[in-house]
Amino acid sequence: MDAETFDMFRTTVQRFVAEKLIPAEDEVEEADAVPERIIQQMREMGLFGISVPEEYGGLGCTMAEEAAIIREITRASVVFRSVIGTTVGIGSQGIVMDGTEAQKREWLPKFATGEAIASFGLTEPEAGSDAASLRTVAVKEGDTYRISGTKRYITNAPRASVFTLMARTEPDIKGAGGISAFILPADTPGITLGKPDKKMGQKGAVTTDVILEDVVVPAANIIGGVPGRGFKTAMKVLDRGRIHIAAVALGMCQRLIDMALGYAMERKQFGQRIADFQLVQAMLADMKVDMLTTEALMQSVAAKFDAGEPVSMECAALKYHASEAVGRIADRAVQIYGGAGYMAEYKVERFYRDVRLLRIYEGTSQIQQTIIARQMIRQAEAR
Repeated sequence: MDAETFDMFRTTVQRFVAEKLIPAEDEVEEADAVPERIIQQMREMGLFGISVPEEYGGLGCTMAEEAAIIREITRASVVFRSVIGTTVGIGSQGIVMDGTEAQKREWLPKFATGEAIASFGLTEPEAGSDAASLRTVAVKEGDTYRISGTKRYITNAPRASVFTLMARTEPDIKGAGGISAFILPADTPGITLGKPDKKMGQKGAVTTDVILEDVVVPAANIIGGVPGRGFKTAMKVLDRGRIHIAAVALGMCQRLIDMALGYAMERKQFGQRIADFQLVQAMLADMKVDMLTTEALMQSVAAKFDAGEPVSMECAALKYHASEAVGRIADRAVQIYGGAGYMAEYKVERFYRDVRLLRIYEGTSQIQQTIIARQMIRQAEAR
């Protein structure tokens, strides 16, 4: 879309966040569910289709534009973002990046309207950070595959219409080379879901196990039509997803700073506002610096991604910095609130719990450090 149209869309999203999402935060926390009326409004606004190319009915946002919109949405509880997150990001992007034309035409228009919700099946009970060791197996039988295994902590699994699912198709090839990515409709016989997980935070964002018992899927459902490329697809998807997660962190940074600053300017101790105490000011300043550095790095990496430059190391650095920064900001926000910050009646307590997951999902901080360091070593060896 052109710049003027995008600015109008962003303004509409800002209004939606202020008028609909933030007022519904307590309702979502208490019910542990996002109201259907809000999900439907998100469909009507086109939010499910921001990353789908225009030729398939989406809004065709660039990575930088997507990040800007996600940043706006996550000024409200991060749970609202989770409704669209897997469809906008890791659930759909394997098809966008590596799918055949037929696969794109079948699924992308449905994602764009929110008619279909995509989920991403990579993590397993014994394969989290070490994704190349996954044990879900797909055995070829003529022109079909029979899949068995278990996926764990799968976001939006109960809502999903389709899973982008990673399974081992080449038993003789160890590690990443034997993995294929499948498009697996959620209503395929043999798929069952575990009980919804009880989590520290992010109430309303639904995750469950996905259990596959002799699930038969056409060989034509391998993304791109070529077996053994699934791990590469997953890594490309996760590179992009790490920019998306940084945008999530940035929106939460802004909300936490707004809450902490507002409280500091109202709360009085020793006869004056706590915002006038230098040690409180130091915390506020550190929060702002963390947010500004995250913003600058995100804009740089998103621009390089949109230009088609290789950015795997930069994506890892961005996700690492952004998720750690928002953790620091949340911790300082609670400290500024003092005892009140530890009380559930204040939203800062909720945000403190919610942000903790950002340092874990879509690659832990330690995995990002490993990616960065290995790339540095390769670059040095190549000189």
